[in-house]
Amino acid sequence: MIGDTIRLTTAQAIIRYLNAQFIEIDGARQRLCGGGFGIFGHGNVTCLGEALYDHRDTLPLYRGQNEQSMGFAAAAYAKYHLRRRFMFCTASAGPGTANLLTASALAHANRLPMLMLCGDTFLTRLPDPVLQQLEHFNNPTLGVNDAFRAVTRYWDRITHPAQVIQSLPAAIATMLDPADCGPAFLGLPQDVQGWAYDYPLSFFEARTHRIRRVTPDADEVADAVAALRAAQRPIIIAGGGVQYSGAVAELMAFAETHQIPVIETIAGRANLTAEHPLNIGPVGVTGSDSANAVAEAADVILSVGCRLQDFTTGSWTAFAKEARIVSLNAARHDAGKHMSLPVVGDAKLGLAALAEGMAGYTAPETWTGFAQDERRKWDAYVAENTKSGNRPNSYAQAIGVVNALCDPRDRVVAAAGGLPAEVTANWRTRDIGTVDVEFGFSCMGYEIAGGWGARIAQSEVEPDADTIVFCGDGSYLLMNSDIYSSVLTGKKLIVLVLDNGGFAVINKLQNNTGNESFNNLFADAPTIPQPFAVDFAAHAAAMGAHAVHVDNPEQLAEAFKTAKAADKTSVIVMNVDAYEGWTAQGHTWWEVGTPHVSEHASVRDKHAEIEAERAKQRRGV
Repeated sequence: MIGDTIRLTTAQAIIRYLNAQFIEIDGARQRLCGGGFGIFGHGNVTCLGEALYDHRDTLPLYRGQNEQSMGFAAAAYAKYHLRRRFMFCTASAGPGTANLLTASALAHANRLPMLMLCGDTFLTRLPDPVLQQLEHFNNPTLGVNDAFRAVTRYWDRITHPAQVIQSLPAAIATMLDPADCGPAFLGLPQDVQGWAYDYPLSFFEARTHRIRRVTPDADEVADAVAALRAAQRPIIIAGGGVQYSGAVAELMAFAETHQIPVIETIAGRANLTAEHPLNIGPVGVTGSDSANAVAEAADVILSVGCRLQDFTTGSWTAFAKEARIVSLNAARHDAGKHMSLPVVGDAKLGLAALAEGMAGYTAPETWTGFAQDERRKWDAYVAENTKSGNRPNSYAQAIGVVNALCDPRDRVVAAAGGLPAEVTANWRTRDIGTVDVEFGFSCMGYEIAGGWGARIAQSEVEPDADTIVFCGDGSYLLMNSDIYSSVLTGKKLIVLVLDNGGFAVINKLQNNTGNESFNNLFADAPTIPQPFAVDFAAHAAAMGAHAVHVDNPEQLAEAFKTAKAADKTSVIVMNVDAYEGWTAQGHTWWEVGTPHVSEHASVRDKHAEIEAERAKQRRGV
């Protein structure tokens, strides 16, 4: 240390800076970075590993089994903490870093903060070509790390130690920005990681961050109020942004004061509990008949914290063409979608501003009553749909069993395949912010890895609650090694593996578009002469989990009670039917590409049937 500077390597400076960052959450000061996930290789072990060792008590490093799953875990950690805390992932140069691409895309699609500290080739190029380097003969600056430009909100390659003085604060500012939130990537050439520089001590002074709240423009609020006050059939679509803003109380107060029905997106599940009288259910392709009925009839739609993806909008057929959309969102890009009246700003502040202008307005009783009647019908359907013994084993039955036995603060995690739809439609929320259905990127493999990351976060805040993972056999086969991670780290999970013999939901889509079953279920894969069932319980047990196979929902209930009482990860496996087990109601139209010509009459007929629904599709940008 010399005067007001300290000599550190690039890697040491990065970790020292992260260690000095804090955030204020509900009046309490916490470390902004909760630690990291790491797999070491020649691209990060010698320099970054050395730096991390000296901060292992304050920035815990979780040893990953797969770089992609590390990224999923980091995303789930950030989601649990409502984007107010993040984890870093470190991977070696080459394939280790490349494995993070899918996870970065998931974090980008879901607008979740995650910092990637990844090895890169030598800046000097003196030893080139090095192990795992991709050579581009006409552009020596191009490498694997450049692929992350498309799937990050912030990207940089550190080519001099001094650059971190500018780059690290910029990366953190991006990750904490409500409008621009997403993953940040720093490429760290192996030689530069170890280069030393005299950093100003002031750079490492402790700093406490706060999430910015943008006040909406008064004119935009006035336009929105005018549209809402004129509404005869208003609805609110509540998205994930409501929770990220901490605006659940404001949402409920606004809805209750004005008696406006609320419908939820997939990311917005658990904005309201199932018993709230104005919760009309989930909307869209994987929604409910109740929410879709009011969405179709609404004349003014207040979208709060939604990015309005196709599963919410039914590929823009869920709403009447003449309906007016008012979109309150921190991101300008989302607020203006499909010719919405934009209200760009924080959800909490925006709802307060709208409420001031809406004083005295109440939605017609007939409209609110209609919405509540529709919800009662949907509740009756869900009760029957989740009932044990009503048909062959199904996802819905398993969801019903767990829903009845879990504690209110237990967290539910699901992702790709049929389970996101089934959980969205059939889960009855028992407490606010307890559902994580990753459907921004709909990424197979997120389930168990994301469960591990969520459990790490959950154990910091509410250790007595459980993290419950719903996983299909396809996703399990794709990525399961974090069962081992959860056992090793003592972060208990309850994993339900529901085995339907392959990619059954895509087989369902295949059949629903007039195609024959082909290459989705193991039984219909022509290159598999003799399919056999994987013993998932034995496999999970080999990774240290308590594991059991059950034959029906009644046995599942007993196994789940045992898992709740256990002190380590439990895996419960049950076979479900690939054809008869699906939730049959609650779906809007969804645009999928179908063949315009085909030799198969069934395909031609389904194409005509699907295209006929396009007439309801809204046009816009």
